[in-house]
Amino acid sequence: MFVPELRPWRAARPHVARAANAVRPRLARAARAVRPKLERAAASTKPQLARVRPTRIRWPKTVRTWQYTAGAATAGVTLAVAVATAAGPWDSTGQRTAEADRAAALDRTGGADHGRNPDTPDSAAGGPRPAPSAASVLTGLGGAMSTVKSAPTGPALSAVLGPLLGDAALGTRHTAAVVDVATGKRLYGTGADTALTPASVTKIATAVAALSTLGADHRLTTRTALEPDTKELVLVGGGDPTLTAHKDAQGWASLRDLADRTAAVLKKRGIKEVTLSYDTTLYAGPELHPIGVNVNLAPVSALMADEGRTDDSTSGPVQRVTDPAADAARTFGSFLEDHGIRTTSPGPSKATTRAENLAAVSSPPLSSLVERMLTNSDNDIAEALARQTAAAAGKPAGFDGGASAIAGALRKLGLPLKGAEFHDGSGLDRDDRLTADLLTALLVKAGDPAHPELRPVLTGLPVAGFTGTLTSRYTGGAAGVVRAKTGTLTGVNTLAGTVVDQDGRLLAFAFLASNTTNPLEAQSALDRTATALAACGCS
Repeated sequence: MFVPELRPWRAARPHVARAANAVRPRLARAARAVRPKLERAAASTKPQLARVRPTRIRWPKTVRTWQYTAGAATAGVTLAVAVATAAGPWDSTGQRTAEADRAAALDRTGGADHGRNPDTPDSAAGGPRPAPSAASVLTGLGGAMSTVKSAPTGPALSAVLGPLLGDAALGTRHTAAVVDVATGKRLYGTGADTALTPASVTKIATAVAALSTLGADHRLTTRTALEPDTKELVLVGGGDPTLTAHKDAQGWASLRDLADRTAAVLKKRGIKEVTLSYDTTLYAGPELHPIGVNVNLAPVSALMADEGRTDDSTSGPVQRVTDPAADAARTFGSFLEDHGIRTTSPGPSKATTRAENLAAVSSPPLSSLVERMLTNSDNDIAEALARQTAAAAGKPAGFDGGASAIAGALRKLGLPLKGAEFHDGSGLDRDDRLTADLLTALLVKAGDPAHPELRPVLTGLPVAGFTGTLTSRYTGGAAGVVRAKTGTLTGVNTLAGTVVDQDGRLLAFAFLASNTTNPLEAQSALDRTATALAACGCS
C-alpha cells in the first residue's frame, strides 16, 4: 500500500504527537516484555571485535519524526517506528507499521522480516533469523532516564577499523570515512577526500539530488492524448520506469488502468478505431548507456513498462527488450483491443499542443521510487531520476544533462564536491568518481531535520541480512543493524550507510575499494568492517 501523498513536516507534527501519545503505553508494555530476550540476544550476537559498552537512549519528550527516522533507519526493526507512521515518507510503504506490529506480537527475539519474500521460507532461502531489535531504542521508549554516550574517538576507531580495512581482499586502493550524524563531525578517515569509482553507491547522490530538486511528493505521469480530427491516439511517456502492465500493479501506475480509462472515454465518443502512436520526447540524447546492451539496465526511455523486462521479475539483472517504448505501446494497444477499440501498429510521434488529454495514471510519490531504487539497486529508476532532475533544472534530459543536474543540486546543498565526477545516475559508468567524504555528507544531510524531504534516502537503504542487495549478507550478529547501499563493478567494491554503535550514536560511514580481485571476499571484508563499527563502543 502506498500513501497517496506526503504530509509537509509542519502539518504532520500534530499527527505525530497524537500518534505518539496513543501508542506509548502499548510500546512501553512491549518494551518491558521483550527487553530480557533482547538483552540475551545482544549478549550472544556481539562480534568479538571490540570491547563494547551498551547504553540506553533517552528520547526527548517532544516527538520529532527525523529522530525516529534516523534511529530506526539504522537500527533495523524497532517498535519506535509506529510513532512516526503519520508523518509521511517514513511509512510510505507501510513497512515500518508492519514491523512494529509484528515485533510486538511475535514471541521470539527480534523484529520483523523487513520485507522478506513471503513465498520463500527462511529455511529454503538460507536467511538469518529475525535480527534483535535495538534494545537501546526500546528501553528509551520504556521511560529509562539514561543518556547517549559521547561519540567514538578517532584513535579508538582507527584501532578497530584500520586492520580490517587493510585486508588484502580490499585491493590496492581503499578510502573510508565515519561521521557522527548528530554533529556532522568526521570521526575517522583514511583517504576520505580521494575520489574513487563508486559503483552503485552513486545512487545515494542521485536520490538526494532528485528529492531536493523535485520534492518527495513529486509523481511521474503517463497519459493519453487524442489529436483533433485525426483519431490519432498518442501514449505520452512521463518517464515513469515503475509503470507496470502486470494485473496486480501493487500500488504502482498501471498501464492496464490507463487503457481502461482511455477506452471508456473513446467509447463515450463513439470512437471504435484509432491510430496509435507513442511520444518519448520528454527525454533527450542516446537511450543506450555507455556500457552498451546489458542485463542490468534497459535502454533509457520516457516510456516503458516493467523496465522492459522479458519476464515477470521486478528487480535484478534480466534480458531487456530492445525498444521499451514500442513494446509498451504494443501492450497498451492490446489492452485497448480487449475493450473493443481497434488500433494500428504503434509508431513514434509527438503529441501536439492541440491534443486533448483523455486519461492519465501517476506513479507513487518520489519518496517511494527512491526507496525502491536504493533497496534493490535499481538502475532503471536511477537513470530515470537523473533525467527527471535534469528536466526540472532546465537541462537536456540525457546522460550528460542528468549528470550535470545531479552535481548542481548537490552543490546547492553545500556538499563537498571536490574530485567528484558524475556521468550517469546509476553508477554503472566506471568514469564516475566520488569521495568517502561526499558519501557520508550525503547521509548526514538526509538525517538533517532541516531536510525532511531527504528521509527516504535513509529509509530506502537495504537492511543487512533482510532486504534488497543485503538480503544474503550479514547473516551473523549485524543482521538488521547495518543499513547500507552496496556497490559492485569488476575490481570495485563499495559500501555506504548508517549504523548505531554500542554507545547509541548514529554514525554514517563510507568504504570504497578499488583493484579488488575477488568480489565475494571484498564484500565479506567490507561487511566485517561495518559489523565492527556497529559493535564498537570506541569512546
